Amino acid sequence: MRGTLALAAGIVLLASAAVAARDCRGTLYLTLDTGNMAHAEAIAATLARHDVRATFFLANEKTPRGDHALDAGWKDYWAARAREGHAFGSHTWRHGKALGDAPGGAVVFRPEFPAGPAETLSADAYCAELKRVDEAFRTYAGRGLDPIWRAPGGRTTPNALAAARSCGYRHVGWSPAGFLGDELPSETHPNHALVDRAVRNVKDGDVLLMHLGIWSRKEPFAPMLDELLVRLEARGFCFATIPERG
Repeated sequence: MRGTLALAAGIVLLASAAVAARDCRGTLYLTLDTGNMAHAEAIAATLARHDVRATFFLANEKTPRGDHALDAGWKDYWAARAREGHAFGSHTWRHGKALGDAPGGAVVFRPEFPAGPAETLSADAYCAELKRVDEAFRTYAGRGLDPIWRAPGGRTTPNALAAARSCGYRHVGWSPAGFLGDELPSETHPNHALVDRAVRNVKDGDVLLMHLGIWSRKEPFAPMLDELLVRLEARGFCFATIPERG
């Protein structure tokens, strides 16, 4: 009996030590928009090394493989991220920007994949843009999206927000200091400067934004994620997903 109690006490002490090791001086929320997916695998490996759970916002964007991010060829990628415990939201199916509102709760919407002229979407049609991502992801991952979304470019309108709320999606933006700048020109915003700025400026509760790949950036930012996480962890930050923020 005494041996059993001693073993139990030892387990409690080990558990307490593990909790203490995870004590944080602040929490950050790393979010990842699909982008072109060029660095998706490398980013996933970096998150796994650091045991960081992130929040992915998915759109069916074109990739360098000649397919799209929510095609069946990406099934294993999304299923693996779901098993790892990340969170997932909609980024609209066609990565379309809300340009303005129209009568009757409609949204003026310009799709990017495939690119096309502006359309006027009813509230139901706008919801369908969000929910189509959920349908594809559910097929691949065996679970649906979390009830969150992010407008491409962060551009929302009152009607877009209302339409999304009507079908259960809460909008998630990012913090000013959490804008990591991976979509900016690398000639004027080199990687080391972007990392230094983020490490210097982010604070408890900030939502960070980067992408799984950017077509226009000559010096990809994704390889800097490891250094960024190391330095933020050294500042005492831990990471959580958007649904954990409440």
